Amino acid sequence: MKRISASLIGLALLMCGCWPLTGQTSHHSSSSAPPQYTFTVVRVFLHDTSAYTQGLVYRDGFLYEGTGRNGQSSLRKVRLETGEVLQKVNLGTEFFGEGITIVGDQVFQLTWKSGVGFVYDVKDFRLLRKVSYSGEGWGLATNGRELFLSDGTAQIRILDPETFQEKRRLKVHDGPTAVDQLNELEFVEGQVFANVWHTNRIARISPQTGEIVGWIDLSGLLSSVYRLQPEAVLNGIAYDPVGKRLFVTGKLWPSVLEITLKRRGVAPPRNAGVAR
Repeated sequence: MKRISASLIGLALLMCGCWPLTGQTSHHSSSSAPPQYTFTVVRVFLHDTSAYTQGLVYRDGFLYEGTGRNGQSSLRKVRLETGEVLQKVNLGTEFFGEGITIVGDQVFQLTWKSGVGFVYDVKDFRLLRKVSYSGEGWGLATNGRELFLSDGTAQIRILDPETFQEKRRLKVHDGPTAVDQLNELEFVEGQVFANVWHTNRIARISPQTGEIVGWIDLSGLLSSVYRLQPEAVLNGIAYDPVGKRLFVTGKLWPSVLEITLKRRGVAPPRNAGVAR
């Protein structure tokens, strides 16, 4: 673990204007580009710099994190305020851990190329069952009823959490252009937020149509001096639906950051509602 430089916090707080998320969905005309969003950092939390973050979830005051790389993959329960790992289970060395999500009292975790997922009891990380799927596993999220799985393509698969059987697919697109490299996923106020691998952007996706209804630009969120390796990229989105708090991090990053969003070019009202 490393201390966060005061310059990082100072740089982030220079960003102007916050616009918290609420329960409505942004829309735009199909003939116009989706709206662009910038960010303001609200708070910075410590993060284990050895964690190759593949999945991130907020639940009841704690972060749950899935990490990757063969021989280093794990599922963790983390104290948000300190970054302390409170509970951990390691995957076998043959598995490269990927996205995670929580449905009820169960944690689901994907693996990259093994076609195997793991389902744990959220209380003690006891392995409940294994599930299988075709292709690669990248990101995972839930609307509380279904699982949304990304595999690096422009397709998001919607699965039944009980059977892990595919129900349908979304083709993610920005206007007529398919958008691939979709990685970590999170449901945020009725939209699917998706990291686009090796970029500083998060796509806001309609779970009904696959249309991108907004882009979040997180350039400058973390200085390049903190990126220890070329793969230390933005990857990790978690949302607190009660406190309306949005958290982001990256692979091997020293921090988890709570941020709010602002639509580029639009000043937020005094009583800020949804970022439209």
